[in-house]
Amino acid sequence: MHNSLRRRIVKDFRKNKYLLIMMLPVLVYFLIFHYGPMYGALIAFKNYAPRLGLSGSPWVGFSNFQKFLTNYSFWNVFRNTITISLGSIVFGFPAPILLALLLNEVRHGFYKRTVQTITYMPHFISIMVICGILVDFCSSNGIITQAVSALTGTESRNLLTRPELFKTLYISSGIWQEIGFSSIIYLSALSRIDAELYEASSIDGANRWQQMRSITLPGLMATIIILFILRIGRLMGVGYEKILLLYNPSTYEAADVISTFVYRRGLLNMEYGFGSAVGLFNSLINMTMLITFNQISRKVADQGLW
Repeated sequence: MHNSLRRRIVKDFRKNKYLLIMMLPVLVYFLIFHYGPMYGALIAFKNYAPRLGLSGSPWVGFSNFQKFLTNYSFWNVFRNTITISLGSIVFGFPAPILLALLLNEVRHGFYKRTVQTITYMPHFISIMVICGILVDFCSSNGIITQAVSALTGTESRNLLTRPELFKTLYISSGIWQEIGFSSIIYLSALSRIDAELYEASSIDGANRWQQMRSITLPGLMATIIILFILRIGRLMGVGYEKILLLYNPSTYEAADVISTFVYRRGLLNMEYGFGSAVGLFNSLINMTMLITFNQISRKVADQGLW
């Protein structure tokens, strides 16, 4: 049995050796930068001090997790993280799907390419530049502030100092930046739908709306489900970069999320064990959501990541 397995492995290697060699750098990358650092998760269970190292730092068990869960800021940062993430999913996830469906209906080639180029461009703009644009446009004399003031008849005031508007500005700017680039995968999926299906439905008298409902959307469903599951797996992953560049003391209550909380406590205050514990807490929630929604998708739609 052992010799048979060995012969199969040798035969497979000889047959696919060039593919395996091409895959080797990717495998090394994941081993070094993704699996190797998992050992560092032990910091979450220790009172880590750089001078003592990982092995010399005292073991504190679940103390860092308890400190986070009982911290007076926990519910506020947890609620803000969930609210921003769910808002991004509810409003941001369907946006590239709708754009792809609309572009798929456009028959004028030049107009279609122009719209695609314009919507793709914001994705390639640095987050620093995006936040700089938002700060200028939302200032007291900014174009967005002036438009809001004219429409609502309210006083012209810096929008980024209003806590009730911070989440809206964050989510809407994210949609604007990513809607075009995210639509690429849906446009690719649409291009694989058999054109004969549209021709047959047209002969049967189906209009464009009926074709979209009966052919286009079912053809996209597998892609939508997979991407939705992957997005749910990043439910707690609200990045700190954009938040740090946009928030200020007047919006801390509405803008402070887990990642910015970890940045202040884990890096600025050098509480490395505490920051690692919060990061591990986030990862566990994300993993749980990913597995749960994958199982639900498998039962309901017979589609999933595995």
